[in-house]
Amino acid sequence: MNPTQTSKHLTDKQGQLLVRLARETIAARLGLSEAGSKKIPASDLTDPVFQEKRATFVTLKIKKQLRGCIGCLTPSETILEGIQRNAINAALNDPRFPALTGSELEQAEIEISILTNPQKLDYADGNDLLNKLRRDIDGVIIGQGMARATFLPQVWEQLPRTEDFLAHLCIKAGLSPDEWQRGELEVSIYQVQYFHENS
Repeated sequence: MNPTQTSKHLTDKQGQLLVRLARETIAARLGLSEAGSKKIPASDLTDPVFQEKRATFVTLKIKKQLRGCIGCLTPSETILEGIQRNAINAALNDPRFPALTGSELEQAEIEISILTNPQKLDYADGNDLLNKLRRDIDGVIIGQGMARATFLPQVWEQLPRTEDFLAHLCIKAGLSPDEWQRGELEVSIYQVQYFHENS
C-alpha cells in the first residue's frame, strides 16, 4: 500500500475488505464460488467511509503483467459501487484484453485505488512540467482535444524517468510521444491510496 494525501484515509483493514469485494464480485459474475474463502458479511461493508463518493480504479495483474485496469476519474459513485463496477469492467470489458477466465482469476492479483479529485496543473513548458510532477506520488491526466489518458501513480514503478512516463502517457492518448514537450497539453494531477492482495 502506498497512501498519499486523500480526503479520508482508509485503514489497511478497510482496504483489504475492498480488495476481497473486488475478487468476490468478479467471481460471482463468472459464476464461480471462491473455494476456501468466506463471503464478506454485509455488516463488514457498512462503514460510512465506503459510502463516500470517490473515484476508483481496479487493476488486475497476472505474473506481474497487466491483465486489466478500469476506473473513473470523477467521484460519481460511492466507493463500494465503484469498486464493484470497475472490478467487473477490468475483468471483462478492458478493450486491450480478452475477458478474464475463471482459471486466470485464480492466478490474478487484484489491486484497488482510491483517488483524490484531480487538480489542474499549470505549467509554462515541457521543462517546467518535468519539474512539477512528483514521481511515485502524482497520477497524471493529459488531454488535448478529444485525446485523453491517465496513468496511476503506480505506473512510476515501470517508468521512473519523468520523460518516459510522459512519452508513454502521450502514446496512450494517441498523441506523439514528444507532445508533452510543446507545453500545450491540459494536465491534471491526483493522488491515490492503493491496496493489493496480501500474499
